[in-house]
Amino acid sequence: MTVTIHELRRGTPLSAQDIDEFLASNDFPLVERDGVTFVYRGGADEVFLRMWIHGLPAKQPLERRGDSDLWTLFVDLPPNSRSEYKFEVAVNGESHWIVDPLNPHVATDPYGANSVLRSYGYERPSWTLPDPEARQGALASVDVPSRLFDSVRRTTVYVPARFRRLRRYPLLIVHDGEDFLRYADLQVVLDNLIHRLEIPPMIVALTQAGDRLVEYAGDDRHAGFLATELLPELQKEFPLLDEPASRGLMGASFGAVASLHATWRHPEIFGRLMLASGSFAFSDIGRHKRGPVFDPVAEFVNEFRGTPGRPTERLFLCCGIYESLIYENRSLVPLLHEHGMQVRYEEVRDGHNWENWRDRLQAGLTWLFPGPLWMVYE
Repeated sequence: MTVTIHELRRGTPLSAQDIDEFLASNDFPLVERDGVTFVYRGGADEVFLRMWIHGLPAKQPLERRGDSDLWTLFVDLPPNSRSEYKFEVAVNGESHWIVDPLNPHVATDPYGANSVLRSYGYERPSWTLPDPEARQGALASVDVPSRLFDSVRRTTVYVPARFRRLRRYPLLIVHDGEDFLRYADLQVVLDNLIHRLEIPPMIVALTQAGDRLVEYAGDDRHAGFLATELLPELQKEFPLLDEPASRGLMGASFGAVASLHATWRHPEIFGRLMLASGSFAFSDIGRHKRGPVFDPVAEFVNEFRGTPGRPTERLFLCCGIYESLIYENRSLVPLLHEHGMQVRYEEVRDGHNWENWRDRLQAGLTWLFPGPLWMVYE
């Protein structure tokens, strides 16, 4: 018997041989235009899907197929969706979260690994994969003495291929930069976009905070470090273009808050901003509902919403529709427009994760720092 997806969804009884043949002849999860069927095989008392899509239950039970050890769950998801998930498997009163054993696609982050769901129509962008034709940039390091933090901060710096001291380069400072390298393939993306002439060769400083939930949450010390300590040190070390339009800040989540806050505290220094899934908690009335770690963020964002000024020239703002932060990010767009900043906003069917932010890099960087290709054809 050859089992089809539709027979599986109808609950057709299956023998062990049917299951073996079915698992061997399909890729998992089972993707159709109208949704996705998750499949788990193994002895268990219960199996749950743990998927991070705001608006859906965080925990959904899989159904056992008859008296077999096959478990399934159909989830209605629109085309072009991407998400991350785990299975929670309960055996003898103990539960364990695991990646999907049938799915080879895995994403990593500072907390471990998750299985990746790629729904109908989603494909990983080609420019996020290593291109043997693209020359590779190099990584250097710069020690930055900081009076504000009373320490010396080591910063990794991406230097483009064919770097020449006689040229001058744009500068991008990236919050959680080493995490962007590790989890969002940033160096591969930079190599590819420069090779394709979609962005110019550029210097990219990859910063890491000591305590990011403090330093990135509207901290004046951090804003001062970027504008008055890190930037001057990079200007001494590298031949940089000396105009705001050639200097940018980038960050995701709390890193986006830090990027916006730094330009607001030190306007007209960084003329370009890329803000991905910003944790822009605020309250129109009463208190926000995101917990005490967000208190300084909300204080900053509330103040910014009242008096935004024009701290930068051009912003690329993006967020996943499946994030709880989508409302806060959407609400910033008209405010930024009203105060004379050029804004491009993009939202996609994805969540709060590094591969979402990876997939937005081409759109954001080419708009903020267009290379020769875009300057000719757009």
